[in-house]
Amino acid sequence: MNSLYNQGHTILNKMTSRGIGTITAFLLVYCLSLFLQKAVMKAALPTKSYHLVKKIPLGGEGGWDYLTLDSAARRLYITRTTKVIVLDIDTGSVVGEVPSTAGVHGVAIAPELGRGFTSNGKTSTATIFDLKTLRVLGQVETGLNPDAIVYDPFSQQVFTFNGQSNSATVFNAKSAKILGSIDLGGKPEFAVADGLGRIYVNVEDKSEILTLDASSLTVKARWSLTPCSEPTGMAMDTEHRRLFVGCRNQMMAVVDADSGNIKATLPIDSGTDATAFDPVTGLAFSSNGSGSLTVVHEDSKDKFSIVDRVVTQRGARTMALDLNTHNVYLATAQFRPTPAPTPGQSLKRPSIVPGSFVILILER
Repeated sequence: MNSLYNQGHTILNKMTSRGIGTITAFLLVYCLSLFLQKAVMKAALPTKSYHLVKKIPLGGEGGWDYLTLDSAARRLYITRTTKVIVLDIDTGSVVGEVPSTAGVHGVAIAPELGRGFTSNGKTSTATIFDLKTLRVLGQVETGLNPDAIVYDPFSQQVFTFNGQSNSATVFNAKSAKILGSIDLGGKPEFAVADGLGRIYVNVEDKSEILTLDASSLTVKARWSLTPCSEPTGMAMDTEHRRLFVGCRNQMMAVVDADSGNIKATLPIDSGTDATAFDPVTGLAFSSNGSGSLTVVHEDSKDKFSIVDRVVTQRGARTMALDLNTHNVYLATAQFRPTPAPTPGQSLKRPSIVPGSFVILILER
């Protein structure tokens, strides 16, 4: 830091000696120093590894899907089959539930509106609830089996991505009025909004990314993810316009969000279902159901490297990132042995040991 200050002071003297106003010169140097400091921070490789620091046993019955974390409100939303459990991440205690969300997959939040939204796969609806009280405010009909759900702050619209009807349902977050449906031409998986009116969604069975326009409700681009296949989780570096996509063929693809060009591919472990990106540390994460967390560092805009592989727990395939503490939250449980395959039938999933559901907390 002292080196940056000395360099800036030298530049300031040279600029003023050449007739440039002191205030103008100071502002230019100040902006340059901020840029250099940020570049140094982002370029530096992390020196600490992520490790498990706590387990929060929640028990209960049934499976789970996406985790959504509100870093400002310090709340973690955990989808559990027929309800959403809401956890205070500072105390580790359950503060309430959002009920009657049969087959719930995901949660989206609109802090400026004080509202949250769930995608309910079994009833093909989206539930609207109050973020403070968790009281249900209403429901919206969607396409069949809504999976991922995204709130776009640019348009103040909610997008549900419907796995069985291969579509997206769009409704106004304030009025709950349905604005339209978008044909996606394939099975959607996860999605992100860039804050500028663009929505990106993985199409699992086509191994593609679609770019949606929030104003016209149209597909603006369709990009192949080859060699990355069966994409699941997605996260975005909005500053550098990079998408991080976890694929089921044990690969993470880094994609240019404007051109669709694949900038890098990195190996990950099997069973991935979620990705996350930390804009402060420049780290991207893939949570893998085989029992690991892959940590990737954004060395530069177009250079990426794997910096850690953290052993977690079998089944820990979905996660959320706290942007304040940079802690990673994972959901999993204990499983019984995998049943032996029956001739003529597909392989069955192992059943969950009742009462073993837990939240894992990893920190650096």
